[in-house]
Amino acid sequence: MEMSRERFEELVGEALDEVPEELLGLMNNVVILVEDDPPPGESELLGLYEGYALTDRGWDYAGVLPDRIFIYRHPILRICDNDEDVIDEVAVTVVHEIAHHFGIDDARLHALGWG
Repeated sequence: MEMSRERFEELVGEALDEVPEELLGLMNNVVILVEDDPPPGESELLGLYEGYALTDRGWDYAGVLPDRIFIYRHPILRICDNDEDVIDEVAVTVVHEIAHHFGIDDARLHALGWG
């Protein structure tokens, strides 16, 4: 599947627009980034959350760099057959990684159908 980076970034933005405003308002000190490829050795990784989940932040959480959510373009495009598949996969990946920011682990996300 081929898709320009610009179009892919638009899809990430559209996926974020679908997240309820109440949840987006609760996100704190996090940035969402689009990268072409995941770290070496992680070629199947579609997204990644790096940081301190809201549930892990204590009274001493201060002065840290923003958490980062990465959405990886090439792996998503590799598993998709058409634009509709990409739209769906981007939406699932965005929700999945945002859920990690809220402290929801992979097992729970898979049980909820967001794996």
